[in-house]
Amino acid sequence: MLGKLTLEAIPYHEPIIMGAVGAMILGGILICAALTYFGKWKWLWTEWLTSVDHKKIGIMYIIVAMVMLLRGFADAIMMRLQLAMASGGSDGFLNAHHYDQIFTAHGVIMIFFMAMPFMVGLMNIVVPLQIGARDVAFPFLNSLSFWLFVVGVALINISLGLGEFAQTGWLAYPPLSGHQYSPGVGVDYWIWSLQISGIGTLLTGVNFFVTILKMRAPGMTLMKMPVFTWTALCSNVLIIAAFPILTATIALLTMDRYLGTHFFTNDMGGNQMMYVNLIWAWGHPEVYILILPAFGIFSEVVATFCKKRLFGYTSLVWATAAITILSFIVWLHHFFTMGAGANVNAFFGIATMIISIPTGVKIFNWLFTMYQGRVQFTTPILWTLGFLVTFTVGGMTGVLLAVPGANYVLHNSLFLIAHFHNVIIGGVVFGYLAGFNYWFPKAMGFKLNETLGKCAFWFWITGFFVAFLPLYALGFMGMTRRLSTNINPEYHTMLMVAVGGAVLILIGILFQLLQLVVSIKDRNKNRDLTGDPWGGRTLEWATSSPPPFYNFAEIPVVTERDAFWDMKEKGTAYKRPAAYKEIHMPKNTGAGVIISLFSLVMGFALIWYIWWLAILGAVGVAVTWIAHSFNNDVDYYVPVDVVEKTETQHFEKMSKAGVQHGN
Repeated sequence: MLGKLTLEAIPYHEPIIMGAVGAMILGGILICAALTYFGKWKWLWTEWLTSVDHKKIGIMYIIVAMVMLLRGFADAIMMRLQLAMASGGSDGFLNAHHYDQIFTAHGVIMIFFMAMPFMVGLMNIVVPLQIGARDVAFPFLNSLSFWLFVVGVALINISLGLGEFAQTGWLAYPPLSGHQYSPGVGVDYWIWSLQISGIGTLLTGVNFFVTILKMRAPGMTLMKMPVFTWTALCSNVLIIAAFPILTATIALLTMDRYLGTHFFTNDMGGNQMMYVNLIWAWGHPEVYILILPAFGIFSEVVATFCKKRLFGYTSLVWATAAITILSFIVWLHHFFTMGAGANVNAFFGIATMIISIPTGVKIFNWLFTMYQGRVQFTTPILWTLGFLVTFTVGGMTGVLLAVPGANYVLHNSLFLIAHFHNVIIGGVVFGYLAGFNYWFPKAMGFKLNETLGKCAFWFWITGFFVAFLPLYALGFMGMTRRLSTNINPEYHTMLMVAVGGAVLILIGILFQLLQLVVSIKDRNKNRDLTGDPWGGRTLEWATSSPPPFYNFAEIPVVTERDAFWDMKEKGTAYKRPAAYKEIHMPKNTGAGVIISLFSLVMGFALIWYIWWLAILGAVGVAVTWIAHSFNNDVDYYVPVDVVEKTETQHFEKMSKAGVQHGN
């Protein structure tokens, strides 16, 4: 009746796990109690959970990303401690069974459930505003993709208290992920959390690709788009190209596990190397899916806080396009170099190096923008400068790893770990935190505390170097990756330093949380009344903070690249139209939440082999989707008086703030 699910699936005897699960359940009960006490359930359902407003969806994405950052970082701290203890003569506090689960969960969480939602969240908040659109192309799909991602998050957190997570490394390579070596439900949790959230991400990719191509304001040609929108477009092209590969690869692995096919086994005609190649055909472009929007953020931040036009706009756009194309060629180093001769290795080594050229172009463009600019050392600028240093180190070590001779020695060592953390943290995480500080007043209507933001940055960056430079050294010393016990005592000192670095990063994260708490407490002191707190250049700063649900009362007409800056220069920025018109908007819908609930039921049932429940979940998804497709009540018109009232309030606030507007 319940498949593999028994009471033994609950890890009663593990105090750390039970403590974590207990804290999660207690937190959930407290939140539910608070919502009931203040009578906020209806508000939560109508205003947030069923919302199709891209800004609210973006905020929810970032909230989940922040929560998962804490979960993923807890895993990182535990791993660092285990390695330090295991090299100091003890067995440590994590056996191989638990260490490998934590190892896998850390990778999966940080890429899929921290970096991706942070990126999609920022894209949701900013892109429609930057292109002068009132919404995204498919509002329902936007809501659905968020809730499918939440299902993935729910499944990975359920695995903590019910069953186990995969012990196979974050990419779940066969044969370890096959039934023979992983008979438990860990790999199934991995499969379904990635598969369901991956389909959500693919929907997002299609949605934003169409939005950017079809919904730009009049006069906004492709070469007048802000750089962040360009990078979002290229990132979504990569999502559309790469995520179907992930979906297909995981589907084949699922068939191997559930149906006994042999796609990725060495017997019966399969090939486990094929899995490696397929997963990296998604995996390497995925790195660039994450990094490109961060590059866009740096472009916006540098131009804004240097008070000058971005240097080399055209070359930045072409460099972005070049990186988009090259990201698939870089994947080939996984494909062709396995067992290939020296000439093939050399070719793909060079191809991998070539991608550093457009990246270098970008870095120099940002430096030239700063050159002779009036650089304001705000928190977003600090994150940008931190990125320039960190990413350069990570990029150079990546180029070193493209040299076949060095790669053979270093690829299976901690050197590789240090390289990709350098690139991902220094590029992606620093970029998103810059974007978070930069667009926060736009999304929420008040600024973040600057002092605490700077404290967070300095702890993050010092901690980062203290944590990862020892790993480069350990890589050269020959410490292989994926070790957890019986570690050479010679490595102990370096591993202790690395723990110290992780603790410094932890303090940085705590400062970020403190920054949020203090900023919310002092929100009335730091209100953004104008909608343009930084003297912005692009269209998102032309609306109030937070923007009205319809974004623009009148769709702006774009004549220049820095559209809003141009309007301010010409004195047309804050002109009120003679009369307002009613605005066509989509209605909120609960269909995305309901479809995702059925997906959660289906995913959970397939993990535990509860076939009747899986069928029920699948039927629920299909019926709800079909029922939604017959629903014609999906849009409405915002009356003129509502628009007029909203806009009048905004103009009154601006007058208080001393902004001269056209009327």
